[in-house]
Amino acid sequence: MARWYIIHAYSGFENKVKEAILAEAERIGLSQLVEDIQVPAETITEVKRGKKVQVERKTMPGYVLAKLAMNDDVYHLVKNTPKVSGFLGNNGKPQAISESEAARYFGAAEAAAAEPRKQVSIDYEIGDSVKVLDGPFASFNGIVEELDFDKNRVKVSVSIFGRATPVELDFEHVELSK
Repeated sequence: MARWYIIHAYSGFENKVKEAILAEAERIGLSQLVEDIQVPAETITEVKRGKKVQVERKTMPGYVLAKLAMNDDVYHLVKNTPKVSGFLGNNGKPQAISESEAARYFGAAEAAAAEPRKQVSIDYEIGDSVKVLDGPFASFNGIVEELDFDKNRVKVSVSIFGRATPVELDFEHVELSK
C-alpha cells in the first residue's frame, strides 16, 4: 500500500528531483510503486517593472512529497537520486505521514491555485525615488511615503507646481526610478 513520504531535496532543485525520480522509476520498472510526486507550491502576483506577473512560489522549499509503496528498491531509488539528502524521519528511516497531513499541504496549494493570493512583492520601499507609469500623474517622479500591502496601494509624494503633494496609486502604476 502506498503512503506519503517527505523527501528532503536541495533547495531550488525540487522539480528536478521529482522528474529524476519519475524517470528513473520508469527506467528500472518501479513506476507502479511510485504513485505520485508533488512539489507543494502556490501562485502569487508580483509587480516587476510596473507589470503584474504570476509567480509560482514553493510552500515547502527543500521538500518534495511522494506517494510510494515503500520497499528496499524504492528506498534506494529515492536515496540515490541526485540532489536528494534523504527522507524525513527518525534515524534515517523514512517516516510516512497521514493522508490528512498530506492533504493539508495540497489543500493550501489547491486553494492558492484556484484563487491566487493578493500578495504582491515590489522592488521599491519607503524613501525610494519612483516614477509614476499610469494615470493623470504619468511620468511624474516622486518619493515613496507609505506602502499598504492590504490594499496593494502606495502613497507617493510628487511635486506639482513646486509643492509636494501626496498621491495614492496602485503598486503596478509605479516603478523604481533609474
